[in-house]
Amino acid sequence: MLIEPGCTPLSPEAAQLYSPLSLAFLGDSVYEVMVREQILREANRPAKQLHEAAVAHVRAAYQAGASERIAALLTEEESELFRRGRNASGISVPRHATPADYRKATGFECLFGYLYLCGRIDRLRALFSVIWAETAAETADVSEEPESPESE
Repeated sequence: MLIEPGCTPLSPEAAQLYSPLSLAFLGDSVYEVMVREQILREANRPAKQLHEAAVAHVRAAYQAGASERIAALLTEEESELFRRGRNASGISVPRHATPADYRKATGFECLFGYLYLCGRIDRLRALFSVIWAETAAETADVSEEPESPESE
């Protein structure tokens, strides 16, 4: 999952020189590739269904929830990168998202962009696997039918 960076990974110091929104720009695509690959590997479906599944996982509200799922797992450095992205100025919130969700999603994408630039692919995979595993568990809980009461 996920291609290794094409260039030599940056040092953390060099990667932190990029603006949070620049890191989020890259992180958005990194995360989307991971989502698309995971969805494709799960089942061979028509392209429309693949697209719909991907959109559900890359929208701001979903990414905001994903950031909350991994928050306790983040190192101090990663938490700081997330905060930089979340608190970045110059964010234009689209109509389909709440400002709070969009800011969390930007922080999430900032973190993913930073980890990718630093060549920390294993860490990206580890965080993604936690997000995906919890998503799969939530989906399974929702899809289970409640038992009907027995008639007497």
